[in-house]
Amino acid sequence: MISEPQSTYFKKLFIAAKKVRDNAHVPYSKFKVGASILTNKNIIFSGCNVENAAYPQSQCAEASAIGSMVSSGQKNILELLVIGSGDLPCSPCGGCRQRIREFASLTIPIHICNTKGHIKTLKLSDLLPDSFGPENL
Repeated sequence: MISEPQSTYFKKLFIAAKKVRDNAHVPYSKFKVGASILTNKNIIFSGCNVENAAYPQSQCAEASAIGSMVSSGQKNILELLVIGSGDLPCSPCGGCRQRIREFASLTIPIHICNTKGHIKTLKLSDLLPDSFGPENL
């Protein structure tokens, strides 16, 4: 059972990320990841990881979800959820943390989950202390 944080959209985000995770293309690592984003217009976008034999050409689930969001004309993340395939909750990698920072405030909740329902909710500022964002340019 999922231990639900105080979020109106948590269940919808979890279901969307878990569903899209099943579509991940991970022939090398076998580690599927799904991510879902809630925008300021209360629309959910999701994405999965896509591996490539040329590893730098691979794409994280968060990057896929952000790409989908931006392609639809939206650029404001209010909440994000990531679910991996392992026993531990799946946290965004460093590159994705910076991608998220481009479209979100440091106070948004980021839910990191595993398939067994273990959840940890952090703020983006917990993942990126002293971050560098668009306002620094």
